[in-house]
Amino acid sequence: MTVARVRNEQGFVTAFVVCLFTSFALLAGLVIDGGYVLAARRQAFNEAEAAARAGAQAMSGSTLTGGPVAADPTRATDAARAYLAAVGHSGTVSITGDVVAVTVSFSRRMLILGLGGIAETTVSGSARVRAVRGVTGAEL
Repeated sequence: MTVARVRNEQGFVTAFVVCLFTSFALLAGLVIDGGYVLAARRQAFNEAEAAARAGAQAMSGSTLTGGPVAADPTRATDAARAYLAAVGHSGTVSITGDVVAVTVSFSRRMLILGLGGIAETTVSGSARVRAVRGVTGAEL
């Protein structure tokens, strides 16, 4: 005598579809929000680099045309902070000799992963720029 087993498979497809949809939503969130985070990090780096260049360019012109560079920390810091204010982000500016270092950080809101509880992430970028003297004539 054989006993026939009956398996009830009702609801199996529904559970499978829910798991599949959740996996695709998570994957889409990682791809889309991950791309936005990478773009925001690049933006933070670009802003830090541009602010550091603005600070280095604000050094005294007479010292840049010949001889060693003598930094004007107040003027360089003000120029770097003015650039950061113009782009709408804040950061830290430090001057060491003829090197201007800027670090920018800001928050980036998550679009898809925000639905799952990861509301935002903080991205940062930093750059160091050394002021160099300008060329006043033909170099031999």
